[in-house]
Amino acid sequence: MTKDTHISENAIVIGFPEYSTQAKAFALAAGLPYTTIKLHRFPDAESKLLLPEKLPKHVILYCSLDRPNDKLIELILAASGARTLGAQSLSLIAPYLCYMRQDKAFQAGEVISQKVIGKLLADYFDTVITVDAHLHRIHSLSEAIPTKHAINITATNPIAHFIQQHVDRPYLMGPDGESQQWVEDIATHFKMDYGVALKERYGDREVRVSVPEGNYKGRNIVLVDDIASTGKTLTGAAKALNQYHPASISVLVTHAFFVDDAMTQLEEAGIENIWSCDSIVHKTNTVKLANILAEHFKSVLDN
Repeated sequence: MTKDTHISENAIVIGFPEYSTQAKAFALAAGLPYTTIKLHRFPDAESKLLLPEKLPKHVILYCSLDRPNDKLIELILAASGARTLGAQSLSLIAPYLCYMRQDKAFQAGEVISQKVIGKLLADYFDTVITVDAHLHRIHSLSEAIPTKHAINITATNPIAHFIQQHVDRPYLMGPDGESQQWVEDIATHFKMDYGVALKERYGDREVRVSVPEGNYKGRNIVLVDDIASTGKTLTGAAKALNQYHPASISVLVTHAFFVDDAMTQLEEAGIENIWSCDSIVHKTNTVKLANILAEHFKSVLDN
């Protein structure tokens, strides 16, 4: 019996209904059996979960944690239930991981959500794997989630390959200074040209963006970022680039929230293509993460 066969007989991927397509793709890439949790939500908004009656040694829960206030309770119920039903090892594959942004209290009485949620997940899961977690002042996901394996992988490789295959003569632009290292990583894969814009923020929703002087005329610009919520930064960058008459402007992000009228604002700013990874279910999903997540998960099992 091969090692992979042994693992597949002793592990199962369990997904939630709203994210079952991505969970099934991950299970297929990892060579593991799959099932979907049976979930019922009562009129009072409480939930009832039904798991398989018998579970193998390794259980992998696949749940992206956008809209976390709805999902965290159901995730913890599933994790606790899996232990009761025989799981000895629990892993969480969360392509988007919530509450990682706030790692410091800026005023008296402010709750540091990263520590609270990190400890909660560590209490239930032996392994947590996510993609491009929004970490500010820490360098490792294990600092936020003190469990056996806490792994923050990057989507730069599949993003770079997507751009190489779909964009002629791309010029990558990071929308702010925080994106520089990330944009450089994407560009390095195929020696793409790149630059980084300067952002000035005025509150949660108002930003001013300027781009470095450059020969953007006739180039296909791709604005790349790890997360897009209001889209204000991307919109500002597109407006700043329009004066140089590029051939096209596109957007590609890992985590696509695009709240309120973000999509409309981006289109009105002259952005032709809006692409995203499938970490959060959205109509812009074009870059699949199943393979890269499966590769990292299998490396954990091998160790």
